[in-house]
Amino acid sequence: MDGDVAVGVKRGSDELNMYGSSPNSMTANGSDSKKQRLDESPPSRVLHIRKLPNEVSETEVIALGLPFGKVTNILMLKGKNQAFLELGTEEAAITMVNYYTAVTPQVRNTPVFIQYSNHKELKTDSALNQRAQAVLQAVSAVQDGSSPSSDPGVLDLAPPPSPVLRIIIDNMFYPVTLDVLQQIFSKFGTVMKIITFTKNNQFQALLQFSDPVNAQQAKLSLDGQNIYNSCCTLRIDFSKLVNLNVKYNNDKSRDYTRPDLPTGDGEATNKDHSLLGAISPLSAAAAAAAAAGRVALSGSGVSGVLLASNLNEEMVTPQSLFTLFGVYGDVQRVKILYNKKDSALIQLSDGNQAQLAMSHLNGQKVFGKVMRVTLSKHQTVALPREGLDDQLLTKDFSGSPLHRFKKPGSKNFQNIFPPSATLHLSNIRDGVGEDDLRLLFSNSGGSVKAFKFFQDRKMALIQMSSVEEAIKALMDLHNYDMGGNHHLKVSFSKSTI
Repeated sequence: MDGDVAVGVKRGSDELNMYGSSPNSMTANGSDSKKQRLDESPPSRVLHIRKLPNEVSETEVIALGLPFGKVTNILMLKGKNQAFLELGTEEAAITMVNYYTAVTPQVRNTPVFIQYSNHKELKTDSALNQRAQAVLQAVSAVQDGSSPSSDPGVLDLAPPPSPVLRIIIDNMFYPVTLDVLQQIFSKFGTVMKIITFTKNNQFQALLQFSDPVNAQQAKLSLDGQNIYNSCCTLRIDFSKLVNLNVKYNNDKSRDYTRPDLPTGDGEATNKDHSLLGAISPLSAAAAAAAAAGRVALSGSGVSGVLLASNLNEEMVTPQSLFTLFGVYGDVQRVKILYNKKDSALIQLSDGNQAQLAMSHLNGQKVFGKVMRVTLSKHQTVALPREGLDDQLLTKDFSGSPLHRFKKPGSKNFQNIFPPSATLHLSNIRDGVGEDDLRLLFSNSGGSVKAFKFFQDRKMALIQMSSVEEAIKALMDLHNYDMGGNHHLKVSFSKSTI
């Protein structure tokens, strides 16, 4: 076993202070602590996790860190519902904190709080907690791709038998799509193929990773987890198959290594879902965003109004917010606050769309500032009385022709991705070449790193040098008039060039 893995439990509460986090540590989860200053606490590879549910196991705490890198140490403070988790590198810890700033971390359906500790490493007495020692050793062996050398009785971790997982979803009160699964499982490695089907009235899937070790990590972290609050529980086993044969790329099956496969007869694919009732297609898309972080979603009872704050008041306009938030839902109204112009209210069609926009946009850098997005207590955005809005701070977009999700079953529902440096362009006018588009996107204030036309030259991928540049380009150039009634369509892409 690696010499760098040590585990223990804390002995006396008098020692807790030496491990306590400074009051202004960065908190991942959007806690509303007044002391929270994102720029003051120095990052550390040791993270302090608070408000853990009673009886939580070491495996569940380690699972929070697994997708981000090697976990090298853990310290459970069970009486205080706290733990310390040490990751292999500071970069891994920063990625983890940034991720859980946008997506509330949950253990057993309970939100937990994660922040940097003011200690650079954990010093623990490994003789004190042999169970935790064994768990971490087993997990470490999985991450290294070897079998654990100690007694694996704590966790059943024989060498992984197959890169293919069989997934059954219990209590499926919301639809779970192939894209939802791809988004959840790809945190653990490259997902190569997925086949979904209904058997004994249960939604099931076979999912193939490029490496059995990734399949084992995903099973360890996700088995028994709920995608939503109290429903859609993942039951995961290794499949007896070691390779999946996918014939068609559609909403039932996908081979990510072969984008050239035909769609087959994908039309009859929704029949199985009739037992789910008429659920708006966006709740499935909201599921995809939420499921990426196992966030409980209760979109139906949530207001469709968001509060965006820490905006760049010199640059932001109702139109730019309409375009950005419009990637995730149909924005009805935008109001920049008269007395606080770095904040705005954004009203979407429903609570699912608001949840989806919040989970993707909170924490993104827009016009040089990290934007915060939370659910507002307002149910609607009021329009000003005529003649009173001389600064044009409020705009009604309810009749806009630019709403992406008006048509039920529109392809746009399947193409909702987090902000990314790569943008997908469509509706490109005939005769417009790569140089024209590179120039257009450079002029929005960024630098173009890569470009690729699709075969028909009506669509393309363009890669900017950062996510922030891509966000600005999307706000500037979505619906750009290319002449001849061709308006450029811009969205975020999951592809890279």
